[in-house]
Amino acid sequence: MKLNLRVWRQKNADADGAMSTYEVDGISPDMSFLEMLDTLNEELILKGEDPVAFDHDCREGICGACSLVINGDAHGPERTTTCQLHMRSFEDGDTIDVEPWRASAFPVVKDLVVDRSAFDRIIQAGGYITAPTGSAPEAHATPVPKPDADLAFEHAECIGCGACVAACPNGAAMLFTSAKVNHLNVLPQGAPERETRVLDMVAQMDEEGFGGCTLAGECATACPKGIPLTSITGMNREWLRATRKAGKR
Repeated sequence: MKLNLRVWRQKNADADGAMSTYEVDGISPDMSFLEMLDTLNEELILKGEDPVAFDHDCREGICGACSLVINGDAHGPERTTTCQLHMRSFEDGDTIDVEPWRASAFPVVKDLVVDRSAFDRIIQAGGYITAPTGSAPEAHATPVPKPDADLAFEHAECIGCGACVAACPNGAAMLFTSAKVNHLNVLPQGAPERETRVLDMVAQMDEEGFGGCTLAGECATACPKGIPLTSITGMNREWLRATRKAGKR
């Protein structure tokens, strides 16, 4: 396959960026999108040019580091992570635009790399449970109803890639934050911080500068792990419940 790539190049966080055009040839349909970028970078290095910077880690669809906007879609045309997107999803001769996440809370570091530490700070605000020190408790000491366990597992699948933010027209982080809140709040182990968790994590989300949610639904459509839009309504209920309880104290 021969492809025309239009890639966002930005030297650093303070520099202006622009799209640069490259042509790559000999691309196998079985390559992943990241392997295709590796091929491009090998050619750039041989020419003495600066390779394209992009995030990656596991390349197994687990960590979510491989975050790119491809032809205007977060992670590309398939509902998967960029590292699991294969070049057979494109046609020979295609022109492909490759850009970083676009959100004020995700500033560009270089080229396609963005700073997603805002997500880390949201987790630090309340994405944990009180765990007593000592030996591990017996597995069945705290029974969890299967519907609650299934709901917790569904939300625990969030890998924090940021596709929800990139796809949202407002740059909101509600799907990510709700997944982290609901994952713990439905479990008995998360009960001690149930109210403070949702209040603190939502407050930190707002402080990071993410946009407001208008339930456009693009976040759930782009999510590679299928976190449902109902996750947001679940978190809203938790927030209202915690707000009312705090007001009665």
